[in-house]
Amino acid sequence: MEGFIPGQEGSAEIVFFDIETTVPNRAGQRFWVLEFGAIVVCPRNLVELESYSTLIKPKDLSAVALRSGRCDGITRGAVADAPGFEDVADKIFSLLNGRIWAGHNIQRFDCVRIKEAFADIGRPPPVSAGIIDSLGVLTEKFGRRAGNMKMASLATYFGLGQQKHRSLDDVRMNLEVLKHCATVLFLESSLPSILNGSWQSPPTITTRSRSSAGKSTCREETSRKSSSPPSVGYQRSVPYTRGSLGKV
Repeated sequence: MEGFIPGQEGSAEIVFFDIETTVPNRAGQRFWVLEFGAIVVCPRNLVELESYSTLIKPKDLSAVALRSGRCDGITRGAVADAPGFEDVADKIFSLLNGRIWAGHNIQRFDCVRIKEAFADIGRPPPVSAGIIDSLGVLTEKFGRRAGNMKMASLATYFGLGQQKHRSLDDVRMNLEVLKHCATVLFLESSLPSILNGSWQSPPTITTRSRSSAGKSTCREETSRKSSSPPSVGYQRSVPYTRGSLGKV
């Protein structure tokens, strides 16, 4: 693997990362990276060792909306004076290269965008020591208890607040969601005959009861579906398959 030195310092650390991008609204348009955020954590105790985030000015500034539909969204004005990707590529490379990568839906989205961004500046992309995609892991291990597998739904399910769709906030939320899911699964494994029967959702999503108008229940809706997760949550190499699947 080019650029990866086995056994280098930090190779066992996990880097949770997230990118925010433009959203193509017509054929022929591409994704442009607008923000990168990452935290490096110790795999033994999940302590945050390092953090980094930066806005990024795309080569095509007109692709960025003048106004964002989200309250904390990224606008054209916000990135107008930001560094270009070539200005922050060294830092991003040093954070990612040789570490275990973690994030939500990174196999189908973030990894592809990172590869594209490095290709744009004529540089080889960083190489991971392995990938932990929480979308695949949680779909397999935790199931659709939150209604779907979107990060916003999972965060709401655990009372962690609203997803801000800003890179550094989202990676920290991702880690907290994983901690909460792991705790629930640990408790269920301690008393499987009691807790599994009452907590675990069925494999299919059912509709909300019509008789409980105005009141929320513990049953999920069919109207909100996430994209199909990767079949494997952990991989030894980065599956840089091209696709246009958006953020989850």
